[in-house]
Amino acid sequence: MKKNKAIIVLLVMVLLLCGLSYTAVSGIGTEKAGAASGIKLGLDLAGGVSITYQVAGEENPSKEDMADTIYKLQKRVEKYSTEAQVYQEGEDRINIEIPGVSDANAILEELGKPGSLYFISETDEEGSLNYTGTLDENGEWSYILLKGIEELQSNGSIALAGTDVMDARAASVSDDMQNRQFIVELTMTQDGTKKFADVTARAYEKGESLAIYYDDGIISAPGVNAVITDGNAQITGSFTFEEADALASTIRIGGLKLELEELRSNVVGAQLGSAAISASLKAAAVGFVLVIVFMLAVYWVMGIAAGVALSIYTAGIVVLLNLFEITLTLPGIAGIILSIGMAVDANVIIFARIREELATGKTVQSAVKIGFAKAFSAILDGNVTTLIAAVVLGFMGSGTVKGFAQTLALGIVLSMFTALVVTKQLMKAMYAVGLKKVALYGVGKERKTIAFLSKKPVFFAVSIAVILAGFAVMGMNKSSKGSTLNYSLEFVGGTSTNVTFNEDRAMEDIDSNVVPFIEAITGDGNVQTQKVAGTNEVIFKTRTLTVEEREQFKNVMVENFAVDAEKITAETISSTISKEMQSDAVVAILVATALMLVYIWLRFKDIRFGASAVLALVHDVLVVLAFYAAARVSVGNTFIACMLTIVGYSINATIVIFDRIRENMATMGKKGNLQDMVNSSISQTLSRSIFTSLTTFFMVASLYVFGVTSIREFALPLMVGIVCGTYSSVCITGALWYVFRTKFVKKA
Repeated sequence: MKKNKAIIVLLVMVLLLCGLSYTAVSGIGTEKAGAASGIKLGLDLAGGVSITYQVAGEENPSKEDMADTIYKLQKRVEKYSTEAQVYQEGEDRINIEIPGVSDANAILEELGKPGSLYFISETDEEGSLNYTGTLDENGEWSYILLKGIEELQSNGSIALAGTDVMDARAASVSDDMQNRQFIVELTMTQDGTKKFADVTARAYEKGESLAIYYDDGIISAPGVNAVITDGNAQITGSFTFEEADALASTIRIGGLKLELEELRSNVVGAQLGSAAISASLKAAAVGFVLVIVFMLAVYWVMGIAAGVALSIYTAGIVVLLNLFEITLTLPGIAGIILSIGMAVDANVIIFARIREELATGKTVQSAVKIGFAKAFSAILDGNVTTLIAAVVLGFMGSGTVKGFAQTLALGIVLSMFTALVVTKQLMKAMYAVGLKKVALYGVGKERKTIAFLSKKPVFFAVSIAVILAGFAVMGMNKSSKGSTLNYSLEFVGGTSTNVTFNEDRAMEDIDSNVVPFIEAITGDGNVQTQKVAGTNEVIFKTRTLTVEEREQFKNVMVENFAVDAEKITAETISSTISKEMQSDAVVAILVATALMLVYIWLRFKDIRFGASAVLALVHDVLVVLAFYAAARVSVGNTFIACMLTIVGYSINATIVIFDRIRENMATMGKKGNLQDMVNSSISQTLSRSIFTSLTTFFMVASLYVFGVTSIREFALPLMVGIVCGTYSSVCITGALWYVFRTKFVKKA
């Protein structure tokens, strides 16, 4: 690269960094589009709208009907945010909390009245019209219902209800001219299939339409073009995707078994409070600075390139979060931390390769070129494997899992770009402007090969002992405390206590002065606080309180804060992570693991690599689970994100070692010693494993040091997971592969 061209590249990189930083911090234009202040924040970080519905017409709805209604509402409100929460309050009330919005009336108007969806025939048995339609000047149809619902039910014109619909989804198809159009796909239940066949047969014979009635009006009246006997139908029209998705969502919510009516709605503040947010920002800044300082101290000139690339990554991720309108929550921050760790990891792999090439006597220019080429496969496989998991979790997961997957996927793509493109161009430019001395880059030292495999019985024994100890602790917890893990209110529900103070108290005051009293009563750091906007009312969500603890709570509020006892009310609330959401997460993780196994198998052309990697993942999850059980760390929303972060981190570290084994196998020859080759591969990548762990550990440790209780309960297991993931990658995966390789030999 010529000097003038190199100067231009450096200027472009500096301008890119400045531009992204300005856009991230200050925004552009009057709307501040792209500003950090424009990022959507979840309930835990910024608050939103809280709406409470009450079941209408039924005094004691069944648990099954309530669970079904909650799950379908959760799917409905995810159109507003993947981080929206739906949970039961008391016996017959359902709470919906939607982050990032402040107009409850607008949400109520758009959400409509849950329940009461019907499919209505165009005419009754006597041929009398049930509804009429008119076409306006914009080509839009509007419909008027000519009879009341009770009359339509009595004369048989309502053939089936929303409860007969199993699912409704927006989809796309291509017509004969290959033009893409959006449709709504309906799937009926077993009973609904028979009813739908009868009503479509009648409508098809008469050439009539079939109206879909919801929330006191007809929302669609598609014509019937065939008798549908298999329970699968399509609604076609000139839909945009948003229109098709909205219609599908309306049909799904209309399939509720219960009819709901609004009881109250409020604008609420952040669950974690402003102290947690400011602490997280401080931790992120400190962690990032530590990472940059570490890279400069270890890699010198290459560290400068990495620092600029990571700065561009950080500013870029802020801009992209706003651009893609991703709701950022604490679990989402975990995804960003993991992607930062992977961005650093890519640089560490590249720099280690460059130093290895310099040690063989190559020039800096040649070493940089070869180093990037040799590092590419490890970086690609590690990132793609984690990206597979993120994509699967994004499509199949719900709620917190989906939010985590979105931030992780975005971070992975951006981190690969900054490592493979930005860092490379910076390295070439710095060389071209005169930084050509080998001493500025460092030369890799020949490291003594460590006999890791000779210690594999010890490593296996330690791992098995820790895992068994974890199961033993969980068993003791079950018998003594009633549950294997310390499940928080997100998993098992709890108590929501509304306290109306005599004066308006700032959230900082509540977090620092009120919450410690509550934590002393519950013995649990997982206390969520929300302030109702425009009032002195504060909502405290805790684990389920006993009658005695509720009385203690009330006494503390009265004696220490002069609260009127009559203005303290408590309700039992259900978990915000329903059983259906839990099962969605488990299925998504299993599918992601299977696809990662297949990818590793195909890339390394040996299923034993994939099997070893998956077993190591299981090992890491079980060890961290053992820590959760022994330390009684609260298992809540962040638990799923923590486990997923550890899985992503561990698989990436494993891929790097496997890539080196694959490379060394190609040059080993038939007479080479397999055990020595594996030991050599692990030793050659040992510095990378340690350095990457340290940089990621810096980020998480900063969260632990500066964070409030809830942040610490998130960061502590992550630190354990990072250490465990490093241990399993270095000590377990290579040994497992060697055992599989020698015990299960491929047949010729």
